[in-house]
Amino acid sequence: MATFHFDFVGPERTLYSGEVNAVQLPGIEGEMTVMAGHAPVLTSLRVGVIVITESQGSGKRIYVRGGFADIGPKGVTVLAERAAPIEELNAASLDRDIEAIQMQYDATEDLQKREDLNAQIVQLRETKALLKL
Repeated sequence: MATFHFDFVGPERTLYSGEVNAVQLPGIEGEMTVMAGHAPVLTSLRVGVIVITESQGSGKRIYVRGGFADIGPKGVTVLAERAAPIEELNAASLDRDIEAIQMQYDATEDLQKREDLNAQIVQLRETKALLKL
């Protein structure tokens, strides 16, 4: 299987850099799987888990809360607003994220922004349930 280069940069550190077979991204318009030779795309990311397939049966999962993915035929770069390896997540950290977004929701009267923030809260709760935290 053909490989391509994947860089995942969080606000505090680079979480991944290397050759991969595939990357599954939680795009704003839905889940997408990127493989070598993918058409160029720039997409926003929603709250979710990025699944990195390094080889058959081997990979990593990284939690992401917003950001962008720059996809091209030879590589993918993710710039995340907030990210952490799954192993570093716990219920308390996700609850803090939910509380922070809830405060933003309560502080705005902009209906579109409230809708976007509510969607983030729902996605965080789904992520928490998916990870059984």
